[in-house]
Amino acid sequence: MLFPRVKPEHSPYRYDDGTIRIGGELYPVAAEIKDPHGWVWAALGLMNGHRAAAEIVSELGARYASLSRSHATDLLDQLMATGYVEDAAAPAPADLDASARERYGRNHAFFRRVDLRPGASAWEAQTRLRESRVVVLGLGGTGSHTAWALTAAGVGRLHCVDPDVVEVSNLTRQTLYTESDIGRPKAAAAAAALRAVNSGTTVTYEQRKVTTEQDLKDLVSGFDVLALCADEPRDDGINRMTSRACAAAGLPWVGAGYDGPLVTVGVYGPGGPCFECVAAGEEARLRQGPVPHLGGPGVIAPSAGISGHLLAYEIISLLTGVARQPPGYVRGINLIAPDQLIHVRHPALADCETCRG
Repeated sequence: MLFPRVKPEHSPYRYDDGTIRIGGELYPVAAEIKDPHGWVWAALGLMNGHRAAAEIVSELGARYASLSRSHATDLLDQLMATGYVEDAAAPAPADLDASARERYGRNHAFFRRVDLRPGASAWEAQTRLRESRVVVLGLGGTGSHTAWALTAAGVGRLHCVDPDVVEVSNLTRQTLYTESDIGRPKAAAAAAALRAVNSGTTVTYEQRKVTTEQDLKDLVSGFDVLALCADEPRDDGINRMTSRACAAAGLPWVGAGYDGPLVTVGVYGPGGPCFECVAAGEEARLRQGPVPHLGGPGVIAPSAGISGHLLAYEIISLLTGVARQPPGYVRGINLIAPDQLIHVRHPALADCETCRG
C-alpha cells in the first residue's frame, strides 16, 4: 500500500497568488504549480506519510465537492510522478542493516534530494554504490582525494594503481599520506589509509605503471568505471589511450585535473562523444583567440581537493544514475575567476572511429 510523503528536502511553499513551489524555495530544480482551486496545496498537506493514497483521495473528495474521485486520483498520480514525493512505507533494502543506514544516512538525504526519478528510492542509490567496482589510476593530488571520497561514500570495491613512492613534496596536497609514508609505495600507503576509512569497501592495489592502450584494457577488465587521475604519457597521451581503451570495453571513464587555478573534470562513455571529439571541438573554438596561460602544474591542497571531489561526484552519478547527464562533456571552475564556470560539449566528429565503433 502506498503512503505518499513529500520528501523532507522538498517542502512546498505557497505564494500570495496561489502558486506553489515544490522542491525548496531556492532550489534550482524546483517546480512551480498553478493551483487556482487549492486542490494541490491540500493534497500536499495530506501527504505526510501517515495516510494511504486512497485515504488522501477520499479526504480531497470530502473537502471539495467539485473534485471528482477520478480527478483526485489523477492529481495524486501527477504529484507522485514529479519525484518530489516518496512512498513512506517503502522499506530500506534488506542488505543495508541499521549500522549501514546510520553510516550512510547523509548520503541517503542527498540522494533523496537530487534524485527526481518517479518511484526511485534513495537507498537504491546506496545499494548501487555498494555493488560497484572502480579503478583509480593515479594516486596523486586528484587521485588521493577521489579515492578517499569514493571509499567514504561506500563504493563496494576500489582498485588503486600508481607506480610511484611517496615524496615529501606530495604532502602539501595528497590527502592519504603522512610523513611516515615517505619512501613507501603510494598504492600500498593509500590502500592502508582507505581501509581505515571504510571497512565495508574492499580496497586492492598494485604498484604499476600504465604505458600502453593494452595496459589500460587489461586494467579496466571486470570493473564498472575508471577514474583517470594520471597525467603520463603527457600531452593528452593518457587521455587518448584511455578514451580508446574504455570505448573498446564499453566502459565509462572520468578524468580530472588542474592547470593552476583552473580545475576541470571530463565525463566520457557509451552514449556520448569521446574525449578526442570533445577536445577537437574545443580546440577549434579556441583558435579564434589567444588561450590564457593559467599557471601550468602549480597546485595547492584546495585545488587538488576540488579536482578529486568533482571527479568522485561524477563517478557516483554514473554508478547510481542520480542527476546523471549524458556523457561527453567537461565542466569546472576557475578559482581566481569564480564567475567563469566551465561547461563544454561538442558533438562527435563524423569520421571518428572510436565513436562510430
